[in-house]
Amino acid sequence: MTNPIDLLIAEKGVLLADGATGTNLFAMGLEAGEAPELWNESDPAKITALHQGFVDAGADIILTNSFGGTRHRMKLHNAQDRVHELNRLAAEIARAVADQAGRRVIVAGSVGPTGELLEPLGAMTYDEAVESFAEQMEGLKAGGAEIAWIETMSAPDEIRAAAEAAIRVGMPYTFTASFDTAGRSMMGLHPKDIHGVATGLAQAPVAVGANCGVGASDILSSLLDMSAAAPDATIIVKGNCGIPEFRGATIHYSGTPELMADYVRMAVDGGARIVGGCCGTSFVHLRAMREALDAHTKGARPTVDDVVARIGPLRNKMADQSGGTGETSEARRERRRSRG
Repeated sequence: MTNPIDLLIAEKGVLLADGATGTNLFAMGLEAGEAPELWNESDPAKITALHQGFVDAGADIILTNSFGGTRHRMKLHNAQDRVHELNRLAAEIARAVADQAGRRVIVAGSVGPTGELLEPLGAMTYDEAVESFAEQMEGLKAGGAEIAWIETMSAPDEIRAAAEAAIRVGMPYTFTASFDTAGRSMMGLHPKDIHGVATGLAQAPVAVGANCGVGASDILSSLLDMSAAAPDATIIVKGNCGIPEFRGATIHYSGTPELMADYVRMAVDGGARIVGGCCGTSFVHLRAMREALDAHTKGARPTVDDVVARIGPLRNKMADQSGGTGETSEARRERRRSRG
């Protein structure tokens, strides 16, 4: 299979992925509880504007509007029989923007968790998970997505099922976990162990890493764990724009463009080869990140103390045993639902 990420990294060194999907669509009028994927048909101009904003800000990789595109998530909106169509539309919209960019922009098919627990904790079998992901990826591939971008995962078995689906469909793939529970994923995966999740599969991932989580400091700490465990790996970090908090009924993120620019510099120094933003990351933030990346020369590997001094305190690894991370449980649920 063609691996577009390695080819572009060979040309540019470090790639910039895009920013938040949910945050920016909410700003465009998406209502809480509404499926963003349905906008691929009902309001494609807004999805085009989302991708165009990130391309104009300098993204090398844009993610399709398909995070909740499995039949299990679409069933919540009575759209479980439209999986192929909605994912194909998601990829076609992103593909059209990328093709008009005037430079190489990779279209990555966003694949989020099903929302179901696999056996023995839940009712879903491993094979059912593979089938569900493969159905989504077939649509993404048909619409022009070049790579399956598996993200915001918690369970190693679900990551592996999605990876197996990508191999079956014939797509190169990446995967990222959300390390938002006392320094691990909700299902106990430690950042240093992410490299072994796909061991033994017929095709290895193009890149692995972390996204979402709590804030920029915590994802940089996870990066240091991942890069120490596998210094030569292609690692992704796509961190939230500061710390989420509710103001009334709305989630706000504390990160400024200046903070996110410094996060990029530290991510590159820490060994990341793909850097982007997740929840709260706007076009303005991403442009500052692009400028920081273009001007930065890789420096000494930072320590966690360096991260705390420059970006702010860790919230996640200081969590208490009840799982507190400095954000409310309601904020965490909303963040996981919308991925951005």
